[in-house]
Amino acid sequence: MPSSVNSLESVPALLVLEDGRHFRGVSFGARGETFGEAVFATGMSGYQETLTDPSYHRQVVVATAPHIGNTGWNDEDDESGRIWVAGYVVRDLSRMRSNWRSNRSLDEELRNQGVVGIAELDTRALTRHLRERGAMRVGISTEELDVATLLAKVLESPQMAGANLVADVTVSEPETTPAVGERRFTVAAVDLGIKDMTPTRMSERGIEVHLLPASVTIDQVREVGPDGVFFSNGPGDPAAADDAVALLRQVLDAGLPYFGICFGNQIFGRALGFGTYKLKYGHRGINQPVKDLTTNKVEVTAHNHGFAVDAPREGAATPWGEARVSHVNLNDDVVEGLELRGPDGELRGFSVQYHPEAAAGPHDASYLFDRFVDMMTAHRQAGSEREGDA
Repeated sequence: MPSSVNSLESVPALLVLEDGRHFRGVSFGARGETFGEAVFATGMSGYQETLTDPSYHRQVVVATAPHIGNTGWNDEDDESGRIWVAGYVVRDLSRMRSNWRSNRSLDEELRNQGVVGIAELDTRALTRHLRERGAMRVGISTEELDVATLLAKVLESPQMAGANLVADVTVSEPETTPAVGERRFTVAAVDLGIKDMTPTRMSERGIEVHLLPASVTIDQVREVGPDGVFFSNGPGDPAAADDAVALLRQVLDAGLPYFGICFGNQIFGRALGFGTYKLKYGHRGINQPVKDLTTNKVEVTAHNHGFAVDAPREGAATPWGEARVSHVNLNDDVVEGLELRGPDGELRGFSVQYHPEAAAGPHDASYLFDRFVDMMTAHRQAGSEREGDA
């Protein structure tokens, strides 16, 4: 196994929250100054997938696990083409990297991509503060070490509520992921900040995935000839994503089967007529217990969301059928999934607030991709029967 001594130098760094709470530590990664929303992630592993998840755009992530960086950084596990977090906060940065796939250290990769980090501070105290006070704006600096001065800059930085960040993370041109083996289905996937593992999970099931920019029109979706439509995860406030909501309503009008993940769940909720709201500190990490109300099974799931859907448990009528809550979080009863059923009870669309592609994280929820396949199969069979009757 390759290993190398981490080159972390004792360069002082300062972290200041918008309520004035501050922590002093040591710089790692790039030196400089960064601002974002302070959030904490509970995973003990998978930091590479976390840092490259576009859903973390404009967020400063605090690792609750005390020891980070021991597996270094490799060239296979990125969930996108770059690191998206605005900053990274850890207690103990590993002095050694030891993994057979490691190509460089975490410190090196953050420096290479210009991402500011801070280490050697009390992340337990910081996490407890965020749990009590909620996610809030934060600044990290190696240039400005005066608390009052850095706090003034934090208070001038934008808030996450009301932020429409989809245009920052979506693809500029359509991309295609071919099916593995025989192509069984074609899916139009609208990129709101997708993770690379999502098209991979679909292609493994014989799905050809056409990844489309968030600015795509319903006519461009139809040109793909999709058996189903998918809306991905992504960053920002779903209340500001009106264009995505309008597109999804057109998808539902067209009668196309729908599957959404994370931000795609929030957009589904809005399209069905429900509201969304900001959670106090959100759900982030790879150990969230969720109950699937359609099967009564409990799964341990990977999360990254600061907003949630406000939907009634008893269900609600919509122009496309009955919408119901399908999944709930067992920690705090937050809605974690929705489903839409037609007059005959057929499944027309569903979504979950968490990440069934689970990279990194548990794979308890991977069955949801099979549920998507089953829904598209039923839709195709129903279409064939209608043609036969005609």
